[in-house]
Amino acid sequence: MRRTTAGPALAALAGAQFLVVLGNSIVNVALPQIRDGAGLGDGGTTWVVNAYGLVFGALLLAGGRAADLAGHRRVLLGGLAVFGGASAAAGLASSAGLLIAARAVQGAGAAAIAPAALAVVTGLFPSGPGRGRALGVWGAVSGAGGAAGVLLGGLLAQAWGWRALFFAVAVGSLAVLAAVAVSAPRSAAPGTGRFDLLGTVTVTASLTALVWGLTTARAQGWTAPRVLGALAAAAVFGVLFVLAERRHPDPLVPPRLLRGGRVGAGNLLMGLFGSVWLALFFFLPLYQQEVLGQGPLLAGLGQLPLAGAVMLGSALSPRITARIGASRALLAGLLVEAAGLAWLGRIGAGGSYLTDVLPPSVLVGLGLSVAFTRLTDLSTDGVARADSGAAGGLVNTTRQVGGAIGLAVLATLAGSVTAGSSAPHLQALTDGYRAAFTASAAVLLATAVLAAHLTRPTELTRPTALTPSTDLTRPTERNPEMRTIDETAPVIVRLSTTIDAPIERVWAVHTGIDAWPTWNGDIDTASLSGPVEPGSSFRWTTHGLDITSTVFEVVPGERIVWGGPAGGIDGVHVWTFTADGGRVTVRTEESWAGAPVEAAAEQLGRALHASLESWLAALKTRAEQPA
Repeated sequence: MRRTTAGPALAALAGAQFLVVLGNSIVNVALPQIRDGAGLGDGGTTWVVNAYGLVFGALLLAGGRAADLAGHRRVLLGGLAVFGGASAAAGLASSAGLLIAARAVQGAGAAAIAPAALAVVTGLFPSGPGRGRALGVWGAVSGAGGAAGVLLGGLLAQAWGWRALFFAVAVGSLAVLAAVAVSAPRSAAPGTGRFDLLGTVTVTASLTALVWGLTTARAQGWTAPRVLGALAAAAVFGVLFVLAERRHPDPLVPPRLLRGGRVGAGNLLMGLFGSVWLALFFFLPLYQQEVLGQGPLLAGLGQLPLAGAVMLGSALSPRITARIGASRALLAGLLVEAAGLAWLGRIGAGGSYLTDVLPPSVLVGLGLSVAFTRLTDLSTDGVARADSGAAGGLVNTTRQVGGAIGLAVLATLAGSVTAGSSAPHLQALTDGYRAAFTASAAVLLATAVLAAHLTRPTELTRPTALTPSTDLTRPTERNPEMRTIDETAPVIVRLSTTIDAPIERVWAVHTGIDAWPTWNGDIDTASLSGPVEPGSSFRWTTHGLDITSTVFEVVPGERIVWGGPAGGIDGVHVWTFTADGGRVTVRTEESWAGAPVEAAAEQLGRALHASLESWLAALKTRAEQPA
C-alpha cells in the first residue's frame, strides 16, 4: 500500500483497537447505574465487566491464528460486526442474563479484532521508524482508550442512562467497520495450514478457568473451593494444551515465533507490564469517586490529563527511541510510569485532585505510552507475515492475562489492607488504594530490571575478534580501493539474524533499491545510483549530513561491502550471507571512525545498534513474506 493511503488505513485500524479498549473501560464508572437499571446484584455487576474480559482473554490466541489462516482483513471485519452487534444487544438487553451474555459475545468479537488489526498494521509498516510511528499511534489509542472510556461512560450515563454506553459503542463499531472496509488492504492469500482445534479448545478452557478463578478470588478469597478448582483446571488444561501443540503440524502458537528470543522476551515483559495496566484504571476512578467524592462525570473529566499524556508520550516515543535506542527507551518508560505510581502511593484521605491525582497521572501516562509502544514492537519484531496474527494474539493474551492476575492480586491486597485497618472508613479505603499503587510501582521496577537484562544490546565497542566465513580483505577488479572493518575504530557494531527463506529471496530483497535502509531510525532518505555492484554510489542523508557512499565489493549470495568518508566520519559496512538449505544467516558489521565519532562514541554506538536491529528485522520480515 502506498504511503498516501497508509495513513487512513492506520487511522481505521487504530479506531478498531480503540473500540476494544473502550469496550472494557466504558462501563467502569457506570456500574452503579447498570446494577440498579438491570436489576443486578453485586456478583452480577462484577460479571458485566468480567464476562467481556474473560472471553476476550481466552479467545485471543484463537483469534490471532484464525486471522493468519483466513485472512487478517476478513477476520477483522467479522470481529467488528460481531462486536457491534453484541454492543447493540447489550443496550437492548431486557434481563441481567442477556446483558452478561451480550458482554461475553462482545469479548469474542474483540478477541478477533485485536490480533487481526495489529497484524494488518505490522504488515503495512515494516520494522523501523515507520512501524515505530504506527505503533506510537497504536499505543496512544490503547492507553487513551482506558481514560476515554471513563470519561465517555460518565458523560453518557449521566446524560442518557447506561444503555447509551452500549449504543454508542455499536455506532462506533459500524463507523470503524466501514472505514476498515474502505481503507485497509485486502488480505493476502489465506494460509495453507490447518486450524488447531484441539489447541484452541484446551487453551481456551485453560485461560477461561484461570481468569474466572482469579476474578472470583477477589470476592470469595484464594482458598475458596471454587477458586482452587478453577486454578487446578487451568493447570490441567494448560498441560493438555502444551501436549497438543507438540503434536499438531500447525500449532496455535508456532514454535518459530519464540525461537529468536525477542518475541518471547517481549511477551514476558508485556505480561508483567499488563499486571498493573488494568489495576491503574480500576483503582484510580475508585479513589476519585469513593474518597474524593467526585461524580462519574467529574471523575471522567479527571482522566483527560492522563489520556493527553498517553497521546503525547506515544507521539514522542519514536523520537525518544531514535535518540537513546530501543532498550533505553523501554527502561525510561517503565521507570517514569513507576515513579508516577509511587507518587499515587502517597495519596491521602484528605487529598485533592490537583495535588494527589493530576501530577502523577501525567507521569504514568507518559511512561505507560512509551513502554507499551516499545513492548509491542519487541513482541512483534521480525515476525513473518504468515505468523503476524498469532504474534498479535499472543502479545494481547499476555497483556490481558497479566492484567487479570495483577488486578486479582492487587485487589486482594487492597481489600486486606482496608479490612485490617482500624482507621475511619475513608482512610481505610485510601490505605488499600495506596498499597495497590505502591505494589504496582514495585512490579514495574522489577520489570525494568528484567528488561535491562533481556534487551541488553551486544557489546558495541572493542568487540572480540570475529572470524568471517569468507575472506573480506580480497579486493575486486571493479574497485581496487577495497575497504574492511577497522578494528581500531571507536565504534564497532556487529549483529546477526536467521531468515527462513531461500538465499535467492533474501539477496533479492536486500539488494533491491527500495529495500536499502530508508526505514532506519538515523536515515532520512536514501537512493541508489544504478545496480548494486562495485563502484556504484549510495546516497543517504542523516542528521543533516548528505553522504555518498561507495559499494566496494559484491559477491552475489555471499557478501556486500560499502562505505566511505563523509563529514569527518569514515564508515565501513560489511554484510555476509550464509545459506543452509532453506534458511540464511545474515551477519552485519560496521566500523565508524573520525573525530565526531570519538566525541560521542557511546551515544552513536547505541543509535547505530538500534538502527541495525531495525534493518535486520525489516529484511527478515520482507524476505519471509511471499514474493
